[in-house]
Amino acid sequence: MPHDYSKTPEALSRLTDSQYRVTQENRTEPAFRNEYWNNHEPGIYVDVVSGQPLFSSTDKYDSRTGWPSFTKPIVPAAVRMKTDRSLGMIRTEVRSAGADSHLGHVFYDGPADTGGQRYCMNSAALRFVPLAELEAQGYGEYRVLFDRAGTTSTEEDAP
Repeated sequence: MPHDYSKTPEALSRLTDSQYRVTQENRTEPAFRNEYWNNHEPGIYVDVVSGQPLFSSTDKYDSRTGWPSFTKPIVPAAVRMKTDRSLGMIRTEVRSAGADSHLGHVFYDGPADTGGQRYCMNSAALRFVPLAELEAQGYGEYRVLFDRAGTTSTEEDAP
């Protein structure tokens, strides 16, 4: 069943000030002082505005930058790239495809064995859905990502 991951006034009204500044005003949150930079739990990260699945913990790694970093999105079409010429430099901005939320930037200094990309994201643009809650929150189809990665079920996943 197709999902509508567009931006709605209701979704925007639920954002915290920080989430709004990051996703709608293209801001960046402080390094090492954000919710997910050091999260090591299995699960997926979705757009805080629309709920669109964006990144998996199976592709997350410690880039030592203080922001959550991923080697790739779950599905390439979930994000779109845009040239960002702010701050006197040229960078590649990453936005969610559905709601057009500012997520962060992609750099080309990531792990070479996974393609060399570092998707450096703002925690404030993301909502984490733990592996044990994928089904209950409507993201059950993404459980296969963890089966392939060899992540085993936890006791709370058992029937």
